[in-house]
Amino acid sequence: MDWRLECSACNATAAPAGLPTVCECGQPWLVRYPERRPDPTQRAAVAGSSGMWRIRAFLPLEPLEAPVTLGEGDTPLLPVPRIGARIGLPGALVKDESVNPTGSFKARGLAAAVTRAVAGGARAFTLPTAGNAGVAAAAYGARAGVPVRVYAPKSTPPMILGQISAFGADLRLLDGHIGDCGKASRAYAAESGAFDLSTLREPYRIEGKKTLGLELAEALEWSLPDAIIYPTGGGTGLIGMWKAFLELREAGWVSGALPRMFTVQATGCAPVVRAFESGADRAEAWQDPWTVASGLRVPAPLGDRLMLRALRESGGGAVAVSDADLTEEARQGSRLEGIDFAPEGGAAIAAARVLRERGVLSAAHRVVLFNTGAGWLYRDPAELPRG
Repeated sequence: MDWRLECSACNATAAPAGLPTVCECGQPWLVRYPERRPDPTQRAAVAGSSGMWRIRAFLPLEPLEAPVTLGEGDTPLLPVPRIGARIGLPGALVKDESVNPTGSFKARGLAAAVTRAVAGGARAFTLPTAGNAGVAAAAYGARAGVPVRVYAPKSTPPMILGQISAFGADLRLLDGHIGDCGKASRAYAAESGAFDLSTLREPYRIEGKKTLGLELAEALEWSLPDAIIYPTGGGTGLIGMWKAFLELREAGWVSGALPRMFTVQATGCAPVVRAFESGADRAEAWQDPWTVASGLRVPAPLGDRLMLRALRESGGGAVAVSDADLTEEARQGSRLEGIDFAPEGGAAIAAARVLRERGVLSAAHRVVLFNTGAGWLYRDPAELPRG
C-alpha cells in the first residue's frame, strides 16, 4: 500500500495493514499518501469517468483494486435562486446528498470503510447509528456479503429503521442516544470479533467523505467556494472536506484561498458550537441531547478536536439553530426548489440565514450548503396522507 496512517493527535505513524482502529493514545488515525504525486494534468481524466472513486489518485485504493460500491457520489451541485433570495445569498448552491444510493452522504464513508475492512479481513461488522449511517452500513455490508449488526436509539425515525432492516442488518434498538449505542457496539465487537465501523474509530470513513470536497472542486472547475455550511454530528464530512482541500492545494489541483468552513448544530445538541464559542480545543459531552435532526444528535463526537481545528484554520465558525427553524427551512426549501431537504439540510439553510444577518457572509459570497440526506427518510409512515 502506498499510504500510511498518522495519528491526528500525537503524530505517531503506522502501516495500514489489517484492520486498524485508533491510535494507542485513543485518537483517530488519518490517512497520508507521502509517495503519491497526483499531477494536475490528471484532472481531465477525472471528468471522463463516474462515481466517487473516479478521483482515485486521492483515495485509498490499490491500482487494480475494485471497491465495494453501489454507485455512490456524483451528487448534484444545484443553484437555489429562490432560497438564495429568501436568505440574502443569491450565489448559494446546494450539494444534494439525498440522491446517494442509501439516501444520504453516509454512503460515501461506509463504501470506503467497508472496502478497506473487507480487504483487511473483516468477516462481520458492527456500529452505532443516529440513523443514516446504519442504513449505509447495512447496504454496503449486504453488497460485500458481510453480516452487519446495528445499534440504534429507539427514537430513530421509523422509516430509517425500516431501511436498516430491509438491507438485512441485525438491528438492536436501545434506550438513550448514540453514545449509549456506541458502548453496546464496542462491547459486541470485543466479544464477537466483529469489526467496529463507528465514526472515526477506523480511518477510512473520512476518506470516503473526502470525496465531497473533491467533487465540489471538480464541479466548480477546480476552484473553491468562499464558504461551506455543513450540518455536523460526528463530523467526518467536515473533517474529510478540509483534508481534501489541503491535499488538492498541495498537489496543485486548486489554488487561492480555501473555503471558510462553518458547522451547524441544533440548539438541543451543540457540543462543537459551545466549544468553538468558548475557545476550547475539545468539546464537552452534551447532556440530554435532543433534536428532530437525528443526524445532529451526537453528544460527544470523537472528532471534536479535528472539527474545531478545521473551523479555526479556515477562518470559519459554528452556529446553533432551533428545531423550529431548521424544520421550517427544510419545508420551505423543498417547496421553493424541489429538493427533498432532510432536517439537517434545513439546518444548513437556517445557519446561512443567521450568518447573513450577522454580516459574516455577504451577498457577493459563493456559499455551498449541504443537504446531507433525504427528507423522506424522516417521515413517519403512519402520518403520510392516504389516498
